[in-house]
Amino acid sequence: MEKEEIILTVEGMKKLENELEESKTVKRHEIAEKIKEARMQGDISENAEYDSAKDEQAQIESRIVQIENILKHAKVIDESKVDINKISIGCRVKIKYTDSGELEDYLIVGSMESDVLENKVSNESPIGSALIGHKKGEIVKITTPVGSLEVEIIKIHR
Repeated sequence: MEKEEIILTVEGMKKLENELEESKTVKRHEIAEKIKEARMQGDISENAEYDSAKDEQAQIESRIVQIENILKHAKVIDESKVDINKISIGCRVKIKYTDSGELEDYLIVGSMESDVLENKVSNESPIGSALIGHKKGEIVKITTPVGSLEVEIIKIHR
């Protein structure tokens, strides 16, 4: 079975690389110290701090493997090289909701980086997938789980 492509922006890749580096150096060391301190307390068979530290160690090791796998299979989109004539991953887009006139800015990213609080919309989300391929000035119908809406593409930029 072929691995699904993981799409990241340059910023998203750097964020994961930094998390990986911190996990391998700082966090591993901190957890090793916790385990060492818990062992010094004597009997580890009923030592909650030891069990907690071992659980934390398993979680961080799992996350390290996960990040390494993501980075190994990632396709990195360089936003500075994205064609802004039509919407694609790596584009920033300003849209206007036709019913309310409300304006919204989004960055179209791969699913690994989507973050509603930062207005990063996944290319797989209803909004992201509907916008992909459209151009400035077009009206796009977006079907969401709660209904349909229309937006006008006001601007596409980096």
